[in-house]
Amino acid sequence: MEAAGGARSAGPASEELRAEALGGRNCPSAEEAALEVSWVQGFTNTNFGFIDNQTVCYPCGNYILFLDIETKKTTVLQCQTGQVGAFAANGNSQVLAFSDRKLNPVIYIYTFPELSKLTELKGNAQLDYTLLAFSFTGPYLASYSSIPEFALSVWNWQENILLCSESQPGVTATSLSFNPMNWQQLCFVNESSVTIWHIERNNDEHHLKRNPVKLPDGQGSVSPHTDLFFPVSHIEDPYHGPDLPVSAIAGLVGDEAETFMPRNYIKPSVHPTAHCWTATSEIYMSCKEGYVLAIDAVTHSVSVLQQKPLPEYMRKISDVVSYVRREVQKKKGGKLKDLQKPDLFAMAFCNEGLYAAGSEGILFFYHIKGLQYEMKICTDVLQPISSLIFSPDYTVLLLVTDQGTVYTYKPAHSEEAVKLLDASSSCFLAADFLTPGNKYCVSVTISGEVQVWLLEDGTCFSKLNLDTEATAMACCPSSNSVAVGTKRGQIYFLDVTEVEAPRVVHRIFLSKFPVLSLHYDQSGQFLIARATEGHIFILDARPSKLFQVLGYVVMADEVLDLSVVSDFKNDLVEVVILLNVAEVQRARLEIFCLSSALTTDNDKYVNEQGMLNASAIKKEQYDLDYPLSSAVRLKDNIVYGYCTCAPFICKYHLSEEDILAQKHCHSYQGGGIRSMVFSLDGKFILVNGENDGALVCLKWKKIKKIEVKEAAFHWQSLLAILNNSTLNENVVLKSMAEWQFDPESTSESLPEEKFKEAPLKSSNVEVTEEDGNVTSLYSASTNDMTWIGQKIKKVIREETRRFANQKKELQMGIKKLRKTIQKMMHENEQVPDIEKLDQQEFNLDIEEQERVQAEAEQEVARVRKEIEMENLANCYLQDVIKHECWDAMCVKGRAVKCFHMACEVKNYPLKERSEEELATLEKVLQLKKIETADLKVQKKNLEIESETVLSKEEGEKTEEVMADDSASYCLIGSLSSQYGGDTSTLYHQWDLHTREQKVNQIVLLKDIIYKVKTAFNKEFDIVARQKEQEIARVKERNLRIRDILAQLDLQVELWEPALTDDEIPERALTVQDPEIKVEKYLSQQEREKAEMLAKLEMERRCAAMDNERLRALNDMMGGVLEVKKEDILKMDIPPPPFISKPEHVWNDEEKKIFREHEKKVKELNEEKEKYRRALENELKKLEASIQETTQNFDETVCKLSERKVKLEMVIYQEELKIVNLVYALLLNEELDTREAGLHNFLMKKEKEKVKAARTIQTTKNKIEAYIDTYENAIAEEKNLECGFTKQFADVPANLLDELFQLYKHRPKTPMTEMLLDTANPYGDCSGSAEGYKDALTPLMKAMDELDSPGHMPNGLDPSVWEHFCLARRNKMESEKLVKWKARTLAEMQAFLQRRMDDNEKIKSEIEDIFQELTWLQEEKMKLQLNLTVQFLLKQGQVELESTEIPDYADAILINKSIIEELNCSITAQGEKKIASMVECKEFSKGIFQLEWEHKKMRMQIEDLEQKARDIVTLPISKDRQLFLTVLNYDSRIAHRISVMEQTLGIMDKLHKKNVKNRQKRIKELEKCISLKEQENYELSLELKEMLVSVSERRHIFEAADTQHVSKKIAKQRYREILKQKHLRGLVKEQEEHFEILQAEVERLRSRTFPVL
Repeated sequence: MEAAGGARSAGPASEELRAEALGGRNCPSAEEAALEVSWVQGFTNTNFGFIDNQTVCYPCGNYILFLDIETKKTTVLQCQTGQVGAFAANGNSQVLAFSDRKLNPVIYIYTFPELSKLTELKGNAQLDYTLLAFSFTGPYLASYSSIPEFALSVWNWQENILLCSESQPGVTATSLSFNPMNWQQLCFVNESSVTIWHIERNNDEHHLKRNPVKLPDGQGSVSPHTDLFFPVSHIEDPYHGPDLPVSAIAGLVGDEAETFMPRNYIKPSVHPTAHCWTATSEIYMSCKEGYVLAIDAVTHSVSVLQQKPLPEYMRKISDVVSYVRREVQKKKGGKLKDLQKPDLFAMAFCNEGLYAAGSEGILFFYHIKGLQYEMKICTDVLQPISSLIFSPDYTVLLLVTDQGTVYTYKPAHSEEAVKLLDASSSCFLAADFLTPGNKYCVSVTISGEVQVWLLEDGTCFSKLNLDTEATAMACCPSSNSVAVGTKRGQIYFLDVTEVEAPRVVHRIFLSKFPVLSLHYDQSGQFLIARATEGHIFILDARPSKLFQVLGYVVMADEVLDLSVVSDFKNDLVEVVILLNVAEVQRARLEIFCLSSALTTDNDKYVNEQGMLNASAIKKEQYDLDYPLSSAVRLKDNIVYGYCTCAPFICKYHLSEEDILAQKHCHSYQGGGIRSMVFSLDGKFILVNGENDGALVCLKWKKIKKIEVKEAAFHWQSLLAILNNSTLNENVVLKSMAEWQFDPESTSESLPEEKFKEAPLKSSNVEVTEEDGNVTSLYSASTNDMTWIGQKIKKVIREETRRFANQKKELQMGIKKLRKTIQKMMHENEQVPDIEKLDQQEFNLDIEEQERVQAEAEQEVARVRKEIEMENLANCYLQDVIKHECWDAMCVKGRAVKCFHMACEVKNYPLKERSEEELATLEKVLQLKKIETADLKVQKKNLEIESETVLSKEEGEKTEEVMADDSASYCLIGSLSSQYGGDTSTLYHQWDLHTREQKVNQIVLLKDIIYKVKTAFNKEFDIVARQKEQEIARVKERNLRIRDILAQLDLQVELWEPALTDDEIPERALTVQDPEIKVEKYLSQQEREKAEMLAKLEMERRCAAMDNERLRALNDMMGGVLEVKKEDILKMDIPPPPFISKPEHVWNDEEKKIFREHEKKVKELNEEKEKYRRALENELKKLEASIQETTQNFDETVCKLSERKVKLEMVIYQEELKIVNLVYALLLNEELDTREAGLHNFLMKKEKEKVKAARTIQTTKNKIEAYIDTYENAIAEEKNLECGFTKQFADVPANLLDELFQLYKHRPKTPMTEMLLDTANPYGDCSGSAEGYKDALTPLMKAMDELDSPGHMPNGLDPSVWEHFCLARRNKMESEKLVKWKARTLAEMQAFLQRRMDDNEKIKSEIEDIFQELTWLQEEKMKLQLNLTVQFLLKQGQVELESTEIPDYADAILINKSIIEELNCSITAQGEKKIASMVECKEFSKGIFQLEWEHKKMRMQIEDLEQKARDIVTLPISKDRQLFLTVLNYDSRIAHRISVMEQTLGIMDKLHKKNVKNRQKRIKELEKCISLKEQENYELSLELKEMLVSVSERRHIFEAADTQHVSKKIAKQRYREILKQKHLRGLVKEQEEHFEILQAEVERLRSRTFPVL
């Protein structure tokens, strides 16, 4: 705790307030002052439990609360050492256990209702206990500690003994429970696993044995356990070798090998959420996946319970209920839940069945029978349920929810759940006393729930949920109003004049900053609200002023705390603010005063923005020595202070320091103290913790009388001042309407505006684009604005109204300036480009222009930097790739392509072999030479020794066979020797037995592959150079071809071969200029140099053009001094000059000259033609030569491609050998790894065996010793019975017999109330061995009745009776002792039997390990001898019916000559058989041919006979006669057909003409009909009008009686009727005529086109 004090100075140089920490100061004596806990409220939802049938207990902060479910009274037990950690209660024994959360925590055992401490259990836990659990019977307690021990411990809490403990590193537990039927079984559950621990007892020793439970997977299927370290069987593949465990394949040895499991074997299991024990020692467990499991605690097997199918009518009802619930959830917006698979988080078992509940808030009852259950809904509390606890008598079921509500449910009555406790699950934020401060107090939680408490006993009167996150709360002294600040910057004002029904009456939206604290002054005049960013708001605290905001102050530094003191004499309120000065690590006090004039004349103290003037509030400043956390100043230079991390409440005088009292009500584990407040009368103190969820009310246990009087006087004087205002303000407060929450609105208008005038209509201040202005920022509705925003808006509105004229003038000036600039820009567009100005130069805002340019430059710099970094990264990546894939290659990868075919051959890129590789190769070669030399020497010695046994010829044959074998490619397994590889250095495939030989063989094979690739690369280089030569030849010939084409004046595109990028890969590393698509950037120097070079080139060309000699040569001789033969085609003989004259005027000389000219022209043309043919022939030869050479090269490339294909086959053959050798080495390593793992496991088992043998021997010794004790106890018991007659020898015989009968008589053992309770499902549970000791006490109490004198036989001396009673008691104690020792002996023998069974199991496991080790040795030996040999077979020698490799287990190798001889004989016999089959086939074919010819001739005979019969019976008609008599019958028929075609054509034309006439007539008639119809329609309209007029006239006529007029109208009407009749007749005639014409048309059409 830190506090500060100081004197106030009016001068500029303020005095420093000095502080001193008082942690070491002693407290006053108990007679002076002391605090005690009055009541505690809170809810942490950690643990609940019944301590008896009527009382529930649960931890809260530093306290444990006991709640009576009948009276709802609360009792408090405080943990003196800090916050309560783990917690457990036992309703049967009425004891509770809890741990503290200090370093090296302790478990405390208390009794109820005395609340006296029985014992303290001190274990080895260093930090914390997470779980505690009592056994159902017996004095046993289980605990589980957190990091670092993670130890499960079992205690005997009566004797304060740790029975046993077991550590589980890294395992975090979620629940722990004893088996109610057997205390020696524990269920341990974490988030993903379940373990059943068995407590084995050996007299006074206890041991924990772990039994994990295999849970189903996420789909609810239970798969059998597979032991990956010891597979069920060893499957041996003849090719791949034995099937080893995955741990051996992974190369693991040790403990990792035993627990290793591949990822594909791991299946996510279900996640347990709750469990409970049954009366049959089974465990029912729920999972997050919705399954209910049944676990057998003995066999540890798991079964998934299935819901019993419902009857049809029940299924329909269930569907209806589910549909209704879904619809309700949809309306509420909640997540839809499946009631068939609910999420269960709590379980409780009883005689009737299983109760379960979860996130749905529904209590389900499961009636389980076998592996099926029936489910029904008991009650719905509409809140997620986290715990279900039965009372000890199983009459009441407790339902604990996540939201802090606790319900009770009585299963026997099947009633609805009754609310027992309605607390909040959120932590308390603040608490304060309601005026006058001696009856009620108000608290608020972080979630925004306001609660009203009775100060006397802590009864909750009412609550109100604001549905928003609260940050501060304070009670007004001048009225029964409460202010609550929120995180959104709002302040809610509550009316609590009626404590049973608080209500929200007003809300103010101060700012967007969260409200950190609220403070009222003692007079209740002002409300000071502290927000973030140093904002402090001053509000009128009176409801009559509608909580008006008076102003605000902004502090320069961080505000730590704020205190308010009222000066009633001077009518001032002093505000003390504690600031944190971060620069100097010190604190500062700032004090300012508020007068009552601030509420009446507010405009004098605040500016237009609502900020208070510094001069008006008299701000003062004090510097402090230390960085305090809180300081509260009272009158008479008194400062109270506290720190959140310390448990002390201190009182400081600025001149002296003293601790008045202290009370450890919260601890640092719960975050310390959040807030503390005194009542006005000083009798009560409300303290709430930071995170422990506890609200503690303290009262004075002892205090000086003078201090009590001073406090009472101060309270009475303050009440006298506040009484009048309180009554008036409460009346106004009651009359205020309840605030209506609008979810879309976050604030309201300024209150002063409501009083002054009606709210203005909100209008957006929008300006058009021509005005050059933008929409106002503060144009939104005031309902969405803060108080500060409304003030700023008001100021802006006032300034807009005040400067409206100036604004208009500025706008007009801007318009003129805009027009001028636009005119200038238009003129700028018309000028030449060199005179144009940039667009930015018309920007008159120089600052904006500079800012935009600076931003553009920054953006350019940023983009340039990003591009540079990206280029740098790409360059680095390029260098890495180039180094790895190009520079490191001694032979670069390239290709050769054909000229005319799509054939491509690539070489083998090769890296240069390192020195280490070459050294290894040289070492292997030297070793192979040594081995070869040694083998020759051994062979010579063997030949010398075996001369007497083998003949010389047989030896020669053996050498020949060996030579043949060495030279045979079949046995070598590859053809690499034909392609540059030396196979003589390789080991024989039958000699690769050791690991070193296989490794050396791999090195040699790699060397062969390298040499083969090198040999091919040499051939490839030759072909590549050849292609370059061919390209050069083609280019050379193309030069001649171009000359020929130029001479022949032909435009033909030449084929120019070139090397591609694949053939010259170096080209990809350099960038050519044509590849760059963008314009090349040139620096200033480069541009100048390019311009200079261009200028020099231009001058050179001009100088060349002015050369007179060249110009004269071109004019006279075409630029050459000598006419070449190639120029003959360009030669031309000029005609004689008289060629322009007419030929008849030529003279003889001219004619002669002309004839010579013609002769020369003819000779020149012949020479030209001859030369042209020569050029064409040369052109063809050149093209043919190019085609021939390129095709020859293509053939060379194709041959190289074929060779590479064969070379690839050779390389694959060698690589296959390497793969087989590597696999053999890998298999050998796996076998070694498996052997090492088994040896490690064997060592562990041998240690376990030694330990088990030692335990067995120790147990046997203990049993032998205990048997002696047991036999002694039996002997003593028998001696007591035998000595009975001796002890009472003086008693008469008749009385002695009666006494002996009484000696044998035993009283009935009284049953406990728990066992007689039929509702308890665990009533017949068996107790422990200690239970027999406890049973002796009630038995002795029952003996008191038998020992009474009333049961004494008549005539017996009382002293003898007393002696008899004592002897009988001794006899009973001896019998009980014998029974207890017999039970203990049975447990010891059972323990011994279990250890012996474990020992036998270990022995069998060791035997299995030895067997597998032997099998591994055999497999290793088989692997060394049974080699994989690769044979090279020709295609077609081996044919397989399927793709499976046959089993060669019984195959043998024989000589090839035997097979060839057998094949030759088979071939000869087959050829003979084929020849005979061909001969038979030819003979049968001749038979079939003769039969076919015979059948053909018979059919021809039948056909000729049929034709003869047809000729005889054929009738001769006129046409047939004509056919027979007329010579030219075909021409006659053709003439007739032509005549008929002409006739048909004429008829067709006539028909078309008639059809056209008829169609024309039809159109005319249709047009006439349409006209008639129109006329008829018009007549019908006239008829309707006339009928109307007739009816009107009839009425007029009837009224006027004009007979003459009617006659005239009748005649006219008669004429019209006749006319209509005539027209109808005419229409009818025309229709008949039209029908006749239509029928004629149809007749003509049918005649003309009968087919249609």
